[in-house]
Amino acid sequence: MMATLMVHEVIGQAEKAKSKKDKIEILKKNESWALKDILRGTYDSKVKWNLPKGKPPYTPNDGQHNAPSNLLKRNVDFKYFVEGGPGAELPSYKRESIFVGLIEAVAPEDALLVISMINKEPLKGLTRKVVEEAFPGLLQDNP
Repeated sequence: MMATLMVHEVIGQAEKAKSKKDKIEILKKNESWALKDILRGTYDSKVKWNLPKGKPPYTPNDGQHNAPSNLLKRNVDFKYFVEGGPGAELPSYKRESIFVGLIEAVAPEDALLVISMINKEPLKGLTRKVVEEAFPGLLQDNP
C-alpha cells in the first residue's frame, strides 16, 4: 500500500509535471478533501476568506518538538475562515488566532499553501483549467 502524500507533496509533483495530462493524473491519483479544499479555496471566486490579506506573523513548525499536525486532518478548520461560515460570528482576533494555530501546527510547506490560498495566489504550474479537469464540479463559480 502506498503512503498518503501530504498536500504540499501532491502540489509539488503536479507543479513539476511536464504535461497537463500528467498534472491532472497526479491530482486525481492523490485526491483528498484537503487537496480539494486548497484548490477550491485558491481558484473558486465564490470562496471569500474572512482573514486579513498577506502573511500573518507565525512560527513555522520545525517538527522537532512535536510532529506536525496534518493538513489532511486540519483542513476541517477552514470553515472558520470563510465569509458566512461558522467563524463569521467569532471576533476577528479569535478567528485569526485559530488560523495562526493551524498554520503553526502543520508542515511548513503546507502552511505556505494555506497562506497562498487565503490570498488567492494561483499555484505555480497549476491552472484553473487543470483543476477543473481533475475535479469536475469542484469550482462553483463561472468566471
